Amino acid sequence: MPPEIRITAEPIDTHRCKFVVSEPVLAGGVRRFAGADDAKGSPLAEAIFAIPGLDASELIVSGNIVTVVKQSAAPWQAVGKSVGLAIRAAMASDLPPLSAPPRLPNAVNDDALYEQVAKVFEEQVNPMVARHGGRVELIDVQDAVVMLRMGGGCQGCGMADVTLRQGIEGLLAQAAPEVRGIVDITDHTSGANPYFQAAKK
Repeated sequence: MPPEIRITAEPIDTHRCKFVVSEPVLAGGVRRFAGADDAKGSPLAEAIFAIPGLDASELIVSGNIVTVVKQSAAPWQAVGKSVGLAIRAAMASDLPPLSAPPRLPNAVNDDALYEQVAKVFEEQVNPMVARHGGRVELIDVQDAVVMLRMGGGCQGCGMADVTLRQGIEGLLAQAAPEVRGIVDITDHTSGANPYFQAAKK
């Protein structure tokens, strides 16, 4: 009998929630779905976009993390259970939860973009977060979506999402406008020394 799949919901804000699954959902890389049309052929994504009252607008899957972005005002406590059921059902099925990604014509060269993003991390992002004892590691770039992991003082920090959205996203928008999205694959629950207090001016 297969082990029971455990899912932990970690709301990031009103519209975004990270669902951490006890089994890998995607063996490697990252998949991003920008709507129900993108989800066709991927049972897990189709099921989440079809949840009534969720009004999902984006889904990002990386390893054992499923990040859901919704437009509805419904609290995650109300709709999160349906997302968990959809993930469980897709994982229990004999079909793979996600289809192979389509090959896009004239796609951005991920290797070249990786080099570009790595330079931004080394020269701008890490000197910025180092002041708080943190570091940000570039994991991968796939289909122009950047995967990163936060460490040190950034791991588990209450301000980590602000750093991500206002700091890192802004720097990348200027230096590498081809980037289509950012996925934080950090396990913030295991942060040993989070930097909670705001930086002194």
